[in-house]
Amino acid sequence: MKAHDPVRQAARLLRGRRDAVALTGAGISVESGIPAFRGSQGLWGKYDPAEYATIGAFMRNPAKVWRMLSEMASLCGDAVPNPAHAGLAELERMGILRSVITQNVDGLHQAAGSRQVIEYHGNMESLVCIACWKQYPTRERWVDGTTPSCDCGQILKPNVVLFGEPIPWLAQESAEEEARTCGVLLVVGTSAQVSPACDIPRIARKAGAAVVEVNPEETPLTASVTDIHIPGAASEVLRTLVGILRVPGGPPPEH
Repeated sequence: MKAHDPVRQAARLLRGRRDAVALTGAGISVESGIPAFRGSQGLWGKYDPAEYATIGAFMRNPAKVWRMLSEMASLCGDAVPNPAHAGLAELERMGILRSVITQNVDGLHQAAGSRQVIEYHGNMESLVCIACWKQYPTRERWVDGTTPSCDCGQILKPNVVLFGEPIPWLAQESAEEEARTCGVLLVVGTSAQVSPACDIPRIARKAGAAVVEVNPEETPLTASVTDIHIPGAASEVLRTLVGILRVPGGPPPEH
């Protein structure tokens, strides 16, 4: 590897501090076939979030919103973890990474073997009644193209956070505590622009953590918060990073 390689720098930092937390977003799951929300191929290019992704839109016309949610449920249900998810799970097994804070709702971190996962925006694996709050496994009540309903007759909503809904209190508190107390925050596949998730890297940095960012392009974090930016696909970067950290004694010295 070339001198001053950012992956090697990140490996040295992670090996030295070990007490790392990951913050992940849609970019880590793109290689699993789940499109990002933004960008030309994103879901928001196909569905206007003001019409399909707010709690107000859902309450006004749940059948319409369920057209978008059905696509999300199908994508999440068919997806499998990629090497980036596996890499984070391996870093946890190695005692380097202690938890993952994810903005994703696809459950792929758990499927890859990560045990300490904070689901900041909920997940698509369960449905909740908008009236009585009863919950069901998604596959038990949802059939593609339908609007699922509760035994009480009311509409079921995926147990995810739509725009206009608060972040679950326990998830937000846990995520912020992890950010305040970690040695390294590993940001993977997110530009952290959506509030309040955008606060997590800044909380970590203010508390003294180093911020390592894995994103193909620079983001608003890169210039103001990030200590090490690693451009590249998440799978490739995490595979390389884990490979370096597996070598006894650590990464070779820089030249």
